Amino acid sequence: MIVILDSVGRRQDGVDATMTGGDDSRPAMVPVGAGRDEVLVRAGRRVHAGLRLSDLVRRRPTGLTANQWNLAAREPLDLVVRAADADQVEFAVQLRPPSPDPAARRAERALAAVTAAVGLPVLRIVSTTLNAVEHGPGILTYLIDARRYAEGGAGTEVAAVGFRDIIGRLPDGRTGAVNDLGALARADAVEAYVARRLADPILRGLHVQWSAGPAEGWAWVEVRPGECLVERVSLEVHRLSCGVDPARLAEDLATLAVGDRLRRLDAGIPVLVDRAELRDDIRRLRDRRDELVDGFPYDHLCQL
Repeated sequence: MIVILDSVGRRQDGVDATMTGGDDSRPAMVPVGAGRDEVLVRAGRRVHAGLRLSDLVRRRPTGLTANQWNLAAREPLDLVVRAADADQVEFAVQLRPPSPDPAARRAERALAAVTAAVGLPVLRIVSTTLNAVEHGPGILTYLIDARRYAEGGAGTEVAAVGFRDIIGRLPDGRTGAVNDLGALARADAVEAYVARRLADPILRGLHVQWSAGPAEGWAWVEVRPGECLVERVSLEVHRLSCGVDPARLAEDLATLAVGDRLRRLDAGIPVLVDRAELRDDIRRLRDRRDELVDGFPYDHLCQL
């Protein structure tokens, strides 16, 4: 029997974890032992890296084909989170570059089918820059803290202010949103502008939620007059609460990615996007506003 718990120990299917009697024909989840490829211990959670789906699920779920299972079983889950005092997996995170490869898309769909069949919550982050080794631990720290805060585990009054909107002192001494993953990137942009390495100090962005698809965040900064460094991140959230709005998180992650690339400007000017091309992309997004949750509140950006 699979028992997937949320971050406070409740079963995801709503059943009391102490009442586990009855028949369950779903494949058993393999416990994740302490110390196995651990990369982070945080707030009663342990994060493991380098596990594949076959490390967590013993056998093919009923109703799925052998081909689906074989494709999914080989897929890495990058980062897997469990409670520090238990072996049950709470959720998994994948960080992947965008890929038009049909084989990669088939493996992605197979993984989604298997994780849905066993009830495993998964967050898939698609980015050209962010990766599990460099950025994964920081992203997981954020997710663990945000989920704990949203569930009241930090002893805070959630109704008063959301996790992303908590104001405090930033590492550079300014006052701002301390849980903005892009805060340091914004400070780096100002410093780069002062050093005459950027044409504009303002790091801009947008975020949307597709009605039948992922959350998507864009971020950009003008490096040369009329030429922008652009990052786009999409989040596919399956059976998981991130503790913050996924679309807003996607924009913050895109901003984080811009900051990562800004710190490498000394290695050479990155691939830049013409401002007119970026404006046209934003307009195309605007033209699909009917496919977006809450429409498109960025008409002002269509005049870039």
